[in-house]
Amino acid sequence: MSVVAIGECCIWTRYGAAATQPPSGIYARPEIRIADFRSCAMNSVAAVFRSRAERKVVDAGYDPARLPPGQYLTEKWPVLHAGSIPTTDLATWDFFVEGEVESPIRLSWDELNALPRTEHTQDIHCVTRWSRFDVTFEGVHWSALEPLVKPKASAHYVVAHAEEGYTANVPLSFLRDPLSLLATHADGEPLTPEHGGPLRLIIPGKYFWKSAKWLRGIELTANDRPGFWERYGYHNDADPFEEERYGF
Repeated sequence: MSVVAIGECCIWTRYGAAATQPPSGIYARPEIRIADFRSCAMNSVAAVFRSRAERKVVDAGYDPARLPPGQYLTEKWPVLHAGSIPTTDLATWDFFVEGEVESPIRLSWDELNALPRTEHTQDIHCVTRWSRFDVTFEGVHWSALEPLVKPKASAHYVVAHAEEGYTANVPLSFLRDPLSLLATHADGEPLTPEHGGPLRLIIPGKYFWKSAKWLRGIELTANDRPGFWERYGYHNDADPFEEERYGF
């Protein structure tokens, strides 16, 4: 007879002849399938992780409801990306909006920064499980660009184009969200290259891979097209509070 227990999870097995009675004592349970036990054990580990993560949030003076499941709070801003950090010459840099629009545009760095600017504060959540609260971003909201390009009625989705051929996809409604931004600054300073400067897309309420670094253009499309990470199996919707990390 063997008995294994983790927290509230317990499984007992008997080798040889099939067991007809459970063992007596504190560990007595009906027989549980191995798959069920493994799931229960994983849930117990997740509960411990969540308890510790929430305790850190409370100790820092925040509401634990702000922390999505499976995340931990950090005051740092970890640097994660695919490929190398591009070198940017702002004298030749430009930004485009094209696709399902009446008037495609291409703006220089100075022209983009001459548009009305917006600042707001929000939490960011990385799919690698870190969260950072109260990050203040400054930049240009889509509402300053939309009248210039005049989206067609067929425009329903966005493909964000960045350096190195990287793309990210969201519905157009996400770009219209009041907290979305084409950000040039974070916490009062210009975005550094490792954090996506000179221009980074900020999409609120989604895992941070949707907020494409090194943004160079916005394409409006009639149909949804998977972005770089979505093609590698990441979830298309990327809601951190639903733990939509992967699409498989």
